[in-house]
Amino acid sequence: MNVQRIHAIFEKDIKDFMKNMMLITMPFIPIVLSLMYTRFSDGGVLPISMLYIIVGATYSAVTSSIMMTMMAEENEKKTLRGLVQSPASYVDILVGKSLVVALVSFTSLLISLLIVGIDPFLNLKDVIALLLLFIFFLLLGIGIGLFSKSVASTSAYIMPVMFLFGFTPMIEALGIAKKSAVSQVASVFPLMQAIHVHENNSWVSLGIIALWSIGAAVFAYTCFKKTTTDD
Repeated sequence: MNVQRIHAIFEKDIKDFMKNMMLITMPFIPIVLSLMYTRFSDGGVLPISMLYIIVGATYSAVTSSIMMTMMAEENEKKTLRGLVQSPASYVDILVGKSLVVALVSFTSLLISLLIVGIDPFLNLKDVIALLLLFIFFLLLGIGIGLFSKSVASTSAYIMPVMFLFGFTPMIEALGIAKKSAVSQVASVFPLMQAIHVHENNSWVSLGIIALWSIGAAVFAYTCFKKTTTDD
């Protein structure tokens, strides 16, 4: 891992990010959502599920979408293979791009949580859960970005990621019985497990989120190898 190469990739992607109006607007989604929730709550304490919807919105609409757009752009322009064949290693490329996404994501998340109240998250296990969730959504974005043939095609994947992984706690608002198959499956998803960590202080739930992150890493690595070896 070369710090100078990582810094060069970081600077390049920051400039590309600032030129892309669509990407610039994404970090404002969870902030606007937080302001709406605060207004509707009339100054009261928000339910934990609503707080984690804000977390899910940040990670899906900001972390995953920005990363998949950046990777899809490299894939579309056929510049990823050039980067890999340059002195920069796979790790250098991913770390450089991930630093940009992390900076934007955590800034957006911090502002959002400060608006609604950050106190519920000031716990070691909750912080670990938030970090594991970030890794999961980041790697998911990398994999989907590499799988996509163009930046335009990523729009077909952003919404499913948001609804499946980012807004999972909203399933309770649909009135679906907790013992139904849908609720049982949804309860295993990363965001729901993060809520279990918060409510039950469970290490098992942290382990499940870690397994989701490992699965996302395998998916991202598989897509990366396919992208760099295909003619």
